[in-house]
Amino acid sequence: MDDLRQGLRLDLAKLRDGVDAMIDSILRNPTAFAWLKELKRRDNYSYQHAMGCAIWSASFGRHLGLERYEIRNLALGGLLCDIGMTQVPLELLARQGPLASEEAEMIRRHVQHGLDLVVHNPELPPGLAEMVATHHERHDGSGYPNGLRGSEIPIFGRIMGLVDSYDAMTCLRPYARGRSPHEAVAELYQQRGTLFQAELVEQFIQSCGIYPTGSLVELSNGQVGVVTEVHSLKRLRPRVMLLLDVDKKPLAKFREIDLGEIEHEGEPLTVHKGLPPGAYGIDPSELFLD
Repeated sequence: MDDLRQGLRLDLAKLRDGVDAMIDSILRNPTAFAWLKELKRRDNYSYQHAMGCAIWSASFGRHLGLERYEIRNLALGGLLCDIGMTQVPLELLARQGPLASEEAEMIRRHVQHGLDLVVHNPELPPGLAEMVATHHERHDGSGYPNGLRGSEIPIFGRIMGLVDSYDAMTCLRPYARGRSPHEAVAELYQQRGTLFQAELVEQFIQSCGIYPTGSLVELSNGQVGVVTEVHSLKRLRPRVMLLLDVDKKPLAKFREIDLGEIEHEGEPLTVHKGLPPGAYGIDPSELFLD
């Protein structure tokens, strides 16, 4: 992104190598790679959002059973879908208040800027320009730039729009607070059949779980922890790293438990609710930083 802002050429060979390494990591251990998104969360928004879209789209593609080359192309689309933002003034991207109509239009033009950057590049895989062009189109025709609806939007564009929205909701943006993964999943569920194809939303939720990796949660016994792994067959009962006791005081030693195997007073120990970022002063990404 910084290279493009400075007028330098996009190094696609380097980008493709990075995507290949990322796909290998996801296929070997999707949970570990989901943590990469959390570890990068404190960097600048454009970078973290591009990485987040690549990670979630690749993980979703894996869940959908796509071929490896399709997952690779989807991840590359995640990295580049908002590449047009490099042509939008930084002061506009950092604006905290509401945008004037002409300023909002400048933001929307990032789609065309992105197309201009990728459409004539022979090194990019087929379909990538379509992802850039359609990731802000919406199932009900309310999106932009062309107001496409339903099957008029290519399938990878539909996937990218869903992933782009989810990751944006869970990031800390200059103009909006970051939502918890649980809140973002709940909002996507409310938008199924309107903004997003219902079947894709349901599959995405199955892919990442109601409480995705990195979610801060309160358990049914009052303890607080962070989700470290989501089970494919027990998505409501993930593995959790315990951080706070029932009185919301820090534990002397963090302990990881598997909710699929733990009971409390004869009853299954479950997630009571998801917590927003920063609840009780906890930033999950800091747990894995020096």
